[in-house]
Amino acid sequence: MALTSWKAFNFFDASLVKLPEESSSLLNSDITCLSTGSANVFLGSTDGFVHTLSSSFKAVQSFKASESGSITHIKQLEKTSLLVTIAEDLLNEPVLKVWALDKPEKKTGAPRCLSTTSVQNARRLFPVSAFATLGDLSQVAVGFGNGAVTIIRGDLIHDRGARQRIVFESEEPVTGLEVQSGPVTTLYISTTNRILALIITGRGQGQPARVLEDTGCGVGCMTLDRGTGDVLVAREDAIYTYGPHGRGPSYAFESPKSSISIFRDYVTLVCPPRAGSSKSDTLRTFGVGKDELSSTATFTLLDTDLKFIAHSEALVSPVKYVFKEWGHLFILTTDGKIYRYREKTLQQKLEILYQRNLYILAINLAQKMEVDALQQNAIYRKYGDFLYQKGDYDTAMQQYLRAIDNTEPSQVIRKYLDTQRIHNLIEYLEELHDHDRASVDHTTLLLNCYAKLKDTKKLDAFIKAPGELKFDLETAIAMCRQGGYYEQAAYLATKHGENDMVVDILIEDSKRYAEALEYIWRLEPELAYHNLMKYARVLLSNCPSETTELFIDYYKGTYAPRTQQVEPLPEPQAQQNNTLQNLAAFLPLPLMNAGAGAKAEKVEAPPVLEDKESQQVKEYRVPKPRTAFSSFVGHSQEFITFLEALISKENLKEEDKVDLYTTLFEMYLDTAGRKKDTAEVEHWQNRAKKLIEGKDIPISTSSVLLLSDLSGFREGSTLVREQAGLRSDIFRSFTAAKDTQGAIKALKKYGPEEPQLYVDALTYFASSPQILEEAGDELDTVLKRIDEDGLMSPLQVIQTLSNNAVVTMGRVKKYLSDNIERERKEISSNRRLISSYTAETESKMQELEQLGTKPVVFQARRCMSPSCGGALDLPTVHFLCKHSFHQRCLNKVGEDAECPLCAPEHSTIKAIRRRQVESADQHDLFKEELQRSKGRFGVISEFFGRGVMRPQSTME
Repeated sequence: MALTSWKAFNFFDASLVKLPEESSSLLNSDITCLSTGSANVFLGSTDGFVHTLSSSFKAVQSFKASESGSITHIKQLEKTSLLVTIAEDLLNEPVLKVWALDKPEKKTGAPRCLSTTSVQNARRLFPVSAFATLGDLSQVAVGFGNGAVTIIRGDLIHDRGARQRIVFESEEPVTGLEVQSGPVTTLYISTTNRILALIITGRGQGQPARVLEDTGCGVGCMTLDRGTGDVLVAREDAIYTYGPHGRGPSYAFESPKSSISIFRDYVTLVCPPRAGSSKSDTLRTFGVGKDELSSTATFTLLDTDLKFIAHSEALVSPVKYVFKEWGHLFILTTDGKIYRYREKTLQQKLEILYQRNLYILAINLAQKMEVDALQQNAIYRKYGDFLYQKGDYDTAMQQYLRAIDNTEPSQVIRKYLDTQRIHNLIEYLEELHDHDRASVDHTTLLLNCYAKLKDTKKLDAFIKAPGELKFDLETAIAMCRQGGYYEQAAYLATKHGENDMVVDILIEDSKRYAEALEYIWRLEPELAYHNLMKYARVLLSNCPSETTELFIDYYKGTYAPRTQQVEPLPEPQAQQNNTLQNLAAFLPLPLMNAGAGAKAEKVEAPPVLEDKESQQVKEYRVPKPRTAFSSFVGHSQEFITFLEALISKENLKEEDKVDLYTTLFEMYLDTAGRKKDTAEVEHWQNRAKKLIEGKDIPISTSSVLLLSDLSGFREGSTLVREQAGLRSDIFRSFTAAKDTQGAIKALKKYGPEEPQLYVDALTYFASSPQILEEAGDELDTVLKRIDEDGLMSPLQVIQTLSNNAVVTMGRVKKYLSDNIERERKEISSNRRLISSYTAETESKMQELEQLGTKPVVFQARRCMSPSCGGALDLPTVHFLCKHSFHQRCLNKVGEDAECPLCAPEHSTIKAIRRRQVESADQHDLFKEELQRSKGRFGVISEFFGRGVMRPQSTME
């Protein structure tokens, strides 16, 4: 590649070094060689001295290195304190010396000479033209002007002897030597006509030198690139590279060249004036005029990797030496001046490139310098801005993508929103997601772009990208749903376990109720319950039987998540309007093609293989049945099925049982009330009646009465009142409804057990003429029963009948006459009893008086003891009851003696009296008897006779 096509820059700042007077005079003298190292500059002179200059170019040391001859070659070994010199006088063989810079002589202070070796050239006296050493000084190569190369091997540092051998000879003089160390050490040899490679250590040692090129180079025009291990050769037409196996790339550059070297990543060239030449194009590009060609030299630095000229400068004085030390590049001209070349900072270089809009070169330069990604991205961003201003939006986007890690996304997005470059915008947003730098807004914008372009393929690729999630899941799902891409939304929700969202999409967007229900049935109990309750009414409206079945299973505690194997379906084709692709790989039910906002439609599911063994009931907390009641509003038939199924469940809690039975009873009555056909009404009422029949029915009486009353179900009210013993309430329900015949039936059925009903019936019959007419002869039956059971006195009956002036006296004449006659007979009987009791009382009183005041005559002749019966003899005991006994026949004698014949009767009387005395304080017993008795006045009289009303002292 010709250098004329290379860009030229000024990446180095050149400055003249101010030299001390002593050093200046030294540099103007006959300097024959130069080397650097150990932070010093070493100069060899014609007088055999070696001068050492410091970093300030001040001469710090000079010592005699050769007694005869000049120092023609000098080299300081890197990372050591060793200095190698070669002295020549053309009368003797060259002398190679090794100096220890860190071991000065005590007397002179000069470095100690470690070894001295005469370099042999088969006794041929030719000047040394080239010189190279290994880093450890184990081998030294010396080239001569007659084309010979001598290798010195041995311990030159400790002066333990060395062996020399001429390893190469040619007819043309040697112009350069370079050594590449490694497993195989290669010596590169340049002559005026050839470039050769000779292995001096390792595999292949001893083989003749291999010719790499049949064209040579001048002295100083070959150097080693330690980075690649190749040598660079400068010829008048170009710069060539050579490796162990041949020539490498070359760079065309027509100009005489006197020197080539490597400084960092640059190749330095010294081009002497072209005497009498007309080929000035190359130099003219470096700023050298045609009139100056014959008197100026050119110093150039090339970057062969990036192919640009880093610096080019025309010098008035020819260049004598080029050297590097202290991190800078120096040149020494023939007039004794030193110029320092400082490389500009990377930022300064980049600014120069920015000014010329050479962004690609700036990027390559930054990558070569291995700057961090932050700085590289800044270059990409500047390059992108440049391209964007030129209108090259696609290429600019490529640069923005490279700088995406530390570029504010809004800056790029705003540009491409303004220009409506939606394809570029999609590309940038996708990259943001790949780099995990996307926000919720970015995801929203990207999905909107997909929707605007209707690019379903890209949308699918975005949401189905493998690896970790690169966007906000909720935002992506929301945008897919908003744009009508329900299948993609369901895919995302399913893949990432968002079961609630899957159900939302199937029901709210796709209207696929059967599939949604089937999906719910495969969820864990807690998730299934949440979604079932959320969409219960919708599912009951569209899938009533299946939803009811799910409710029953869950509330009976037998819910088990379903498992199935769905046969794979063919991949759906993309649609133009709203593309929906199959989710068979993720959704448990197939999602067939459906557009956005599609109406609900039934879709046949593919064949399902149920794995019953894998369906195991999992333990979960069964909710209370009442929590499901509100879900069945408007679905009475399904609600009844649900309630009937739960009633059959074992081990129901009492609270739940009450809720279920009560609600089911209400639903039966409600269904009956909505039916128009008599048979259907009777059917549902019979089911309701059957529910409340029997014992231990959990429905409360008040609930049945209330529900029956609200629904007009009188049989229910009657039945429950009958079971609860509320017979009067049953009768009053008929009377309240003015149902006279029903009241009469209730009276006949419950009257014998509830006599008070006759009193209520009397009041009801006398309430209105119409009711009295409907009752007919039943009034006489009621009056008869009241009279027989003594439920009311005649006066109370008259008062009751006279309240409404409905019943006439003629209607109750027989009742009154019968009662008056009976009262008369009772009065007559009572009077006879009173007379009898009075006569008997007077007789007893007289008898007591006679016993206390008059003597008693005992005429008994025999003992009245049942066990004796013998004639009386003394001692004899006579009792006032006129019974006589032998004293020996009595168990007790004295004051406590008692007639054995009268004693049982007396004991009975005493016991009765004792009970009367004891019962005088039992007021509760008196109240109970009074309440139970039909004739309360008789009870009062009886207890009055027992002495309840007397003081305790009187009774005693």
